[in-house]
Amino acid sequence: MRLDINLASQPYEDARQFWMRWGTALAAVAILTLALLTITVSGWFAARRDHARIAELEASIAQRDLKRQQAEQFLNRPENRSTRDQSQFLNELIERKSFSWTRVLEDLEKVMPARVHLVAIQPELDEDNQLRLKLSVAGDSRDRGLELARRMEDSRRFAQTHIVTENFRPAISGDPFQFSIIATYVPEAIPIPVTKTETSKRSGL
Repeated sequence: MRLDINLASQPYEDARQFWMRWGTALAAVAILTLALLTITVSGWFAARRDHARIAELEASIAQRDLKRQQAEQFLNRPENRSTRDQSQFLNELIERKSFSWTRVLEDLEKVMPARVHLVAIQPELDEDNQLRLKLSVAGDSRDRGLELARRMEDSRRFAQTHIVTENFRPAISGDPFQFSIIATYVPEAIPIPVTKTETSKRSGL
């Protein structure tokens, strides 16, 4: 009968199998740690870029607010209140659609002679709170500028039309005659919609 007796001071262990198991686990943990570290570093850099962008936007907003505040202070000066009130009135007209750029340009197109074109237009209020247009036009002859002023005066949409200045500037290309015209604009009245209740009251129902 044969007996196997282990006389070693420590029990036998399979080191190769041990390191294969734990080495694989350690490698997986290292890869996971590296991935988490990469994500953390990328997030940190992205957060820095976001903070820098937010700071840039906040600085831009603060600069615009400062400019707006300075503009409001400038318009609130006594010598500029008339300009401010005029601007507010024009904005109210545009908001109420009583003043329409499209309608103004359409009305001008109806009276504009051939070979005359609009260079610039500026609306403003006169001392009687009437809407006045300052026009800058150009054409190939002086007669066409005079014809435009006459057509505007004959139109129902323009009144008190007169030529302020006229200049002749010879050029190789373009229209040599330039005119500055001022006219009072009379917008077409917009019908106010009548509700069913008002219709019933008017009809006595």
